[in-house]
Amino acid sequence: MNLLLRIRIQFLRNSINQLCNSIPSNPYFVCLRRFSFHSLLLNTDHGNFSHILRLSQIQNYPAPVLSFTKFCLNFYSNRAPSRSFRRRASKRLKSRIKPKLNEAQFQQAISQIPPRFNSEELYNVISVQGDPLVCFELFNWASQQSRFRHDVSTYEITIKKLGEAKMYEEMDNVVNQVLAVPSIGSETLYNTMIYFFTEARKLTRAINIFKHMQNNRNLNCRPSIRTYNLLFTAFLSRGRNAYINHMYMETIRCLFRQMVNDGIEPDIFTLNCMIKGYVLSLHVNDALRVFHQMGVVYSSLPNSFSYDYLIHGLCAQARTDNARELCNEMKEKGFVPSSISYNSIVNAMALNGEVEEAVNYLWEMIGNRRSPDFITYKTVLDELCRQGRVGEATSLLREVQEKELVDGHTYRKLLYVLEDDYGNVNGGWP
Repeated sequence: MNLLLRIRIQFLRNSINQLCNSIPSNPYFVCLRRFSFHSLLLNTDHGNFSHILRLSQIQNYPAPVLSFTKFCLNFYSNRAPSRSFRRRASKRLKSRIKPKLNEAQFQQAISQIPPRFNSEELYNVISVQGDPLVCFELFNWASQQSRFRHDVSTYEITIKKLGEAKMYEEMDNVVNQVLAVPSIGSETLYNTMIYFFTEARKLTRAINIFKHMQNNRNLNCRPSIRTYNLLFTAFLSRGRNAYINHMYMETIRCLFRQMVNDGIEPDIFTLNCMIKGYVLSLHVNDALRVFHQMGVVYSSLPNSFSYDYLIHGLCAQARTDNARELCNEMKEKGFVPSSISYNSIVNAMALNGEVEEAVNYLWEMIGNRRSPDFITYKTVLDELCRQGRVGEATSLLREVQEKELVDGHTYRKLLYVLEDDYGNVNGGWP
């Protein structure tokens, strides 16, 4: 019996090795069905021949686009690959596919460059190229010319072309060349690097560029308000929940303190980033502190975004009185709350039992051409029914339907939700 098991395992190993050595791009790729190597090894009933790999279970299927990663998933699992797995596999496949240089276009671009060219002439040729790989090859070709030296303009246009094309590996190559020359650099060039590294989600690399700017002896290369705002935006976009936002908020707070210590005056965008970060990390009191310092400690006055972030944060903590005060102050200054602010305050008041105020804000929201979402309608109707005011809920639902504020699908969905919770509330109307 042990000999039979060893024969099975050896046969399986040979089959798997043969599959691994095959070419995935072959139009006929070997595919296994109803077989699991782990189930064979873990099976205690070695007399059961249902787990033996038979030649009838190895079939040829025409699959010219079948990748080896997808084959491995089908080999070890009988479930379809998830969407996240397909996205990751597609991303890896695209990263492995290297673009090919258009030699004709490259030679034509070189022919436009005079024999003794300078950085301005090279910049003009690179800037009009549509193929980023041609730009990169032109940059490398110019680097090999004995009498030519790149300057800030050629570095910046090459990095911008590669970053816009998401060719981050080639862009990183050019960035390393910039950092290797201490005399080359400018605030705009470094900000361009930071921007594209944050777009690529390479925050560590962006922070390294930021530190390089801080340590640069050239004062024109030091971080500016634009640099800090790029980093604030990048860190705020990484959060997916309150805990992650809390972790990134510590970094944002340190950057803000460093900016103020360096004598850089924060602008309205910076202060709104601080307010938004505190709200997302559930530190609403810190957000209010920054808000009250605007126009007093800092020269920037609050705008509509400042109020919107705070109203949303206060409503998330059920502080409806403070949210109502800010909303009234906002309207007195001529600002109109956003749809997010209105939806937040209507939901918070309805859940707090203030249904009358919630309905008033709902109609005010509609009057200001802000769109209530499905959750807002459902919350208001549900709270009306919870207080025993089913008739008012049905009247409100019918009124928004007659005024074509909701489409037919949303109306039926709201009606079905109420009927499931409170019985037949239709009242005989269509």
